[in-house]
Amino acid sequence: MSVFWEYTLVETAARYSVVVLCLIVFMAVFEIVTSYNNWEEIKKGNIAVAMATGGKIFGIANIFRFSIEHNDSLIQTMGWGLYGFVLLLFGYFIFEFLTPSFKIDKEIAADNRAVGFISLIISVGLSYVIGANII
Repeated sequence: MSVFWEYTLVETAARYSVVVLCLIVFMAVFEIVTSYNNWEEIKKGNIAVAMATGGKIFGIANIFRFSIEHNDSLIQTMGWGLYGFVLLLFGYFIFEFLTPSFKIDKEIAADNRAVGFISLIISVGLSYVIGANII
Protein backbone atom coordinates (compact mmCIF):
# COMPACT_ATOMS: atom_id res chain seq x y z
CA MET A 1 0.00 0.00 0.00
CA SER A 2 2.80 2.48 0.82
CA VAL A 3 4.34 1.92 -2.63
CA PHE A 4 1.04 3.00 -4.21
CA TRP A 5 0.99 6.26 -2.28
CA GLU A 6 4.63 6.97 -3.00
CA TYR A 7 4.15 6.37 -6.72
CA THR A 8 1.03 8.55 -6.83
CA LEU A 9 2.76 11.36 -4.97
CA VAL A 10 5.78 11.23 -7.29
CA GLU A 11 3.57 11.09 -10.38
CA THR A 12 1.50 14.03 -9.17
CA ALA A 13 4.63 16.07 -8.43
CA ALA A 14 6.05 15.23 -11.86
CA ARG A 15 2.88 16.18 -13.72
CA TYR A 16 2.51 19.34 -11.65
CA SER A 17 6.10 20.36 -12.37
CA VAL A 18 5.74 19.74 -16.09
CA VAL A 19 2.47 21.67 -16.29
CA VAL A 20 3.91 24.64 -14.38
CA LEU A 21 6.95 24.68 -16.66
CA CYS A 22 4.74 24.45 -19.78
CA LEU A 23 2.49 27.18 -18.41
CA ILE A 24 5.50 29.49 -17.99
CA VAL A 25 6.71 28.74 -21.53
CA PHE A 26 3.24 29.13 -23.06
CA MET A 27 2.64 32.40 -21.22
CA ALA A 28 6.00 33.65 -22.53
CA VAL A 29 4.76 32.86 -26.05
CA PHE A 30 1.56 34.80 -25.39
CA GLU A 31 3.72 37.67 -24.09
CA ILE A 32 5.54 37.71 -27.44
CA VAL A 33 2.30 37.54 -29.43
CA THR A 34 0.55 40.41 -27.65
CA SER A 35 1.59 43.99 -28.27
CA TYR A 36 1.43 44.89 -24.58
CA ASN A 37 3.42 43.63 -21.59
CA ASN A 38 0.99 41.48 -19.61
CA TRP A 39 2.67 41.70 -16.24
CA GLU A 40 3.53 45.39 -16.52
CA GLU A 41 -0.11 46.19 -17.39
CA ILE A 42 -1.40 44.02 -14.56
CA LYS A 43 1.00 45.77 -12.18
CA LYS A 44 -0.54 49.09 -13.29
CA GLY A 45 -4.02 47.76 -12.49
CA ASN A 46 -5.24 47.04 -16.02
CA ILE A 47 -8.27 44.83 -15.36
CA ALA A 48 -8.80 43.99 -19.05
CA VAL A 49 -5.27 42.57 -19.31
CA ALA A 50 -5.74 40.70 -16.03
CA MET A 51 -8.95 39.12 -17.34
CA ALA A 52 -7.42 38.19 -20.70
CA THR A 53 -4.29 36.80 -19.03
CA GLY A 54 -6.33 34.93 -16.44
CA GLY A 55 -8.39 33.39 -19.23
CA LYS A 56 -5.23 32.22 -20.96
CA ILE A 57 -3.85 30.72 -17.74
CA PHE A 58 -7.15 28.99 -16.99
CA GLY A 59 -7.43 27.79 -20.59
CA ILE A 60 -3.96 26.26 -20.60
CA ALA A 61 -4.47 24.66 -17.18
CA ASN A 62 -7.84 23.28 -18.25
CA ILE A 63 -6.37 21.74 -21.40
CA PHE A 64 -3.72 20.06 -19.27
CA ARG A 65 -6.42 18.84 -16.89
CA PHE A 66 -8.07 16.98 -19.74
CA SER A 67 -4.70 15.78 -20.99
CA ILE A 68 -3.71 14.38 -17.58
CA GLU A 69 -7.11 12.75 -17.17
CA HIS A 70 -6.92 10.92 -20.51
CA ASN A 71 -3.24 10.00 -20.80
CA ASP A 72 -1.05 7.66 -18.84
CA SER A 73 2.38 8.93 -19.79
CA LEU A 74 3.94 12.28 -19.11
CA ILE A 75 5.05 12.52 -22.75
CA GLN A 76 1.47 12.06 -24.01
CA THR A 77 0.26 14.63 -21.51
CA MET A 78 2.85 17.13 -22.73
CA GLY A 79 2.09 16.39 -26.38
CA TRP A 80 -1.64 16.93 -26.00
CA GLY A 81 -0.99 20.00 -23.84
CA LEU A 82 1.24 21.47 -26.54
CA TYR A 83 -1.30 20.67 -29.25
CA GLY A 84 -4.07 22.22 -27.16
CA PHE A 85 -1.97 25.33 -26.59
CA VAL A 86 -1.39 25.71 -30.34
CA LEU A 87 -5.16 25.47 -30.90
CA LEU A 88 -5.78 28.03 -28.14
CA LEU A 89 -3.21 30.36 -29.74
CA PHE A 90 -4.91 29.84 -33.09
CA GLY A 91 -8.21 30.80 -31.43
CA TYR A 92 -6.59 34.04 -30.27
CA PHE A 93 -5.66 34.90 -33.86
CA ILE A 94 -9.16 34.01 -35.07
CA PHE A 95 -10.62 36.38 -32.45
CA GLU A 96 -8.37 39.15 -33.76
CA PHE A 97 -9.32 38.32 -37.37
CA LEU A 98 -13.06 38.30 -36.65
CA THR A 99 -12.98 41.81 -35.21
CA PRO A 100 -11.61 43.92 -38.07
CA SER A 101 -13.27 47.11 -36.79
CA PHE A 102 -10.85 47.30 -33.85
CA LYS A 103 -7.61 45.74 -32.65
CA ILE A 104 -8.02 43.38 -29.72
CA ASP A 105 -4.56 44.09 -28.29
CA LYS A 106 -5.04 47.85 -28.39
CA GLU A 107 -8.44 47.62 -26.71
CA ILE A 108 -7.16 45.32 -23.96
CA ALA A 109 -4.07 47.51 -23.44
CA ALA A 110 -6.43 50.50 -23.11
CA ASP A 111 -8.28 48.62 -20.32
CA ASN A 112 -11.42 47.95 -22.36
CA ARG A 113 -12.91 45.49 -19.88
CA ALA A 114 -15.60 44.29 -22.26
CA VAL A 115 -12.93 43.09 -24.71
CA GLY A 116 -10.85 41.65 -21.85
CA PHE A 117 -13.88 39.74 -20.59
CA ILE A 118 -14.74 38.37 -24.02
CA SER A 119 -11.09 37.32 -24.41
CA LEU A 120 -11.30 35.50 -21.07
CA ILE A 121 -14.51 33.72 -22.08
CA ILE A 122 -13.09 32.73 -25.47
CA SER A 123 -9.97 31.24 -23.86
CA VAL A 124 -11.97 29.34 -21.26
CA GLY A 125 -14.63 28.20 -23.72
CA LEU A 126 -12.12 27.01 -26.29
CA SER A 127 -10.18 25.15 -23.62
CA TYR A 128 -13.28 23.06 -22.89
CA VAL A 129 -13.81 22.33 -26.58
CA ILE A 130 -10.15 21.44 -27.04
CA GLY A 131 -10.09 19.38 -23.86
CA ALA A 132 -13.21 17.42 -24.80
CA ASN A 133 -11.40 16.18 -27.90
CA ILE A 134 -8.27 14.99 -26.11
CA ILE A 135 -8.03 11.22 -26.09
